[in-house]
Amino acid sequence: MRFHRRFLSLALLCAGAAPLANAASFDCGKARLPDEIAICADRALNDKDVELSTKYKLLSGLLAMGVRGDMQDRQRAWLKLRRQCGRNVECLKQRYDERIGELDRVYAGIQKPL
Repeated sequence: MRFHRRFLSLALLCAGAAPLANAASFDCGKARLPDEIAICADRALNDKDVELSTKYKLLSGLLAMGVRGDMQDRQRAWLKLRRQCGRNVECLKQRYDERIGELDRVYAGIQKPL
């Protein structure tokens, strides 16, 4: 549990470094797909997007190449699921919660010193 809190704290700290005008993990000025537009329009979804992106990037740097490739494949599959939500905010929130939970479980399974 202590490691999970540290991971979350680090992820949120990094998320806070994102520019406020473009807080999502992508350029909201170029958002064209319904899910992207909904994420940019909803602060809670925007925050979840930044959290997920930060955790994904941190994990990518911690994992071996083969495991990282599997995680990239799962991320692409997740993006397809997210797109199926369209502008449905509740569906998007659920998808983000599921994926963030998956990333948290990946992090929990990593061997850590001490």
